[in-house]
Order: sequence, then structure tokens, then C-alpha cells
Amino acid sequence: MPKLTVDDLKRIKEEYKSTLTLREGGYRAKVTVHMGTCGIAAGARKVMEALLDEISRNNIKDVIVTTSGCAGFCSREPMATVEMINEAPVKYIHLNEEKMKKIFKEHVLGGKIVEESALVMGSETAY
Repeated sequence: MPKLTVDDLKRIKEEYKSTLTLREGGYRAKVTVHMGTCGIAAGARKVMEALLDEISRNNIKDVIVTTSGCAGFCSREPMATVEMINEAPVKYIHLNEEKMKKIFKEHVLGGKIVEESALVMGSETAY
């Protein structure tokens, strides 16, 4: 599969948003793949491709996929954050395609945190 470009990600996002069925104006889960230059260099594109493939393969309509820049943990990239509705976000580290597929199946679909790949659970705050 060819490398994803920013335009590809924008197109995928728009296509996905147009088919998204959200319950009560919300969503069940949101997955953010951290795609700063450090994340991309460490393999975040392959992680994103694996996630999008799993969503497509399982015909999932109530999960939002987003990207972000650097999360500040460059040595822990590739990273993704999973936010399930009404639960604290979980930041996953040192990802690859297989780990992302496992996180998708166990956490996003099954509701069980994949502890061996998790760095932290909870929201960041700045005081």
C-alpha cells in the first residue's frame, strides 16, 4: 500500500465523517494517532493504515479517527490515544500494525485496555 499523504488523510476523514452514524450526537470511541514528525518517522502511517483497515473490515460506523501532532513523548512513538465514551483516555506507546489491531479489537471493540502497550490512563491538564 502506498504511503498516505496529508491529502489522503483529509479525504479519508471526509469520507468517514459522511458515513458515520453517531448515537445521540456523540460517538462510542475516538482514536487519535499521533502523527508529528517523530511519530511518522517511527511508523505512525502504518499504524494509521492498520487502524483504518480494521475499521473498514469490521464495517464500524461509530468510531472517530483523528490525528494530532507530537504528544511530547518522542521516544515512545508511534503512539495512539483511545477515548471510549464516558471513560478516561488511554495513551498507547511503541505501536506497530499488529499492536494497533489488537488494541482495536480488545479495547475499542471489546472495552478491555491492552495493558502491555498502555503508557497512561487519564486526561492531561495544565494548571
